[in-house]
Amino acid sequence: MIELIPAIDLIDGKCVRLSQGDYTSKKVYNENPLEVARMLEDVGIRRLHVVDLDGAASRHVVNYPVLERLATHTSLVIDFGGGVKSDEDLAIAFGSGAQMVTGGSIAVTDPELFCRWIQRYGPERIILGADVRDGRIAVNGWKEESSLDLYAFLDDYVRKGIRKVICTDIARDGMLQGPSVELYKAMGQRHEALEVIASGGVGGMDDIRKLDEAGVPGVIFGKALYEGRITLEELANWSF
Repeated sequence: MIELIPAIDLIDGKCVRLSQGDYTSKKVYNENPLEVARMLEDVGIRRLHVVDLDGAASRHVVNYPVLERLATHTSLVIDFGGGVKSDEDLAIAFGSGAQMVTGGSIAVTDPELFCRWIQRYGPERIILGADVRDGRIAVNGWKEESSLDLYAFLDDYVRKGIRKVICTDIARDGMLQGPSVELYKAMGQRHEALEVIASGGVGGMDDIRKLDEAGVPGVIFGKALYEGRITLEELANWSF
């Protein structure tokens, strides 16, 4: 069964959401991310995806005090991303309580460093972030598009030992119009040993069911939760 992974995106220590990665579209949903995390834990959620949007924009980890509060005051398994660009950033993230860290931009701009992280910490703790716009990888808070093709990018990192990937379809992120089911299905078929986590476009539980039926191992969702399209009651009734 698909793993449900709610997202908490952070700007200025607050729980926010963007649309298609556009920082000018920021909407604050809760000024206390810990309150959100505890509500999710209470209905059976076990894992949380935390994104430091300030970090992604500034290219170094910023909201690690919030990460530390979430890790200290809940038992949620937290994967953390956004602004992790150096050994120091990675140490801060793990030291603040992240069990897994997602590297997106760094996997493009400094693949040698990212591969050292995979070797040092193992593929269970280092997740590849593949943020995609029109089939190309985007970096630095989605503000820049690289020339890298998604599948070539994946093929390369699977050979280098990566086993988990979070793939966000930027065009669908925050739009609530449905995820790219066929994209994630194709990724899984291409690399059967790869744990593909879908991100972007989830508008309700029906979208999650479609991903589950397609055999996608995990799904990240945020705006649908904060806009009330996915309720805490629905999460509580999911068979975890």
